[in-house]
Amino acid sequence: MSVAYAAEVAVGHEAFYDSPEFWVMIAFVLTVSLAGKAVVQKISAALDDRSEGIRGEIEEATRLREEAQDLLASYERKQRDAVEEARQIADRAESEAKYLLKNAEESLKGLIERRERQAKERIAQAETTAVDQVRAAAIDVALEASRRLLAKKITGDKSDVLVDAAIAELPAKLH
Repeated sequence: MSVAYAAEVAVGHEAFYDSPEFWVMIAFVLTVSLAGKAVVQKISAALDDRSEGIRGEIEEATRLREEAQDLLASYERKQRDAVEEARQIADRAESEAKYLLKNAEESLKGLIERRERQAKERIAQAETTAVDQVRAAAIDVALEASRRLLAKKITGDKSDVLVDAAIAELPAKLH
């Protein structure tokens, strides 16, 4: 031991590194720092893993949200298209119904006019036939009546000539 050391020991002061408390403190600090470093690394790794998991979940949720928004927009477009198509179908059906109704009315009107015209023609034809038949019957009756009258009133040769002349003139005068 040296004199200086002996002097310090004698005075009651020792060097700080000679005391057991110093070495206990160094050991404690090293133990805590090494253990703390390992714990901090494990905690840091666990937190990093957890933050990666959360980031992945957030990205997945964002992706799912975007897909859901795209899907919603797609269905909204499809709904608008379906509504528009239904409106167009209804408009076409309405215009077709109006067209068919108009055609049916025109067709019915034409049919009624044709039937009315045919009925009038039949009536006119029946009238003409009836008038002709009545006229023919009247002529026949008049001829027969004239013949009888003349036969009763006129006698002899004169009667034959007059009757023949009247009979010959009668159809021309009646028609």
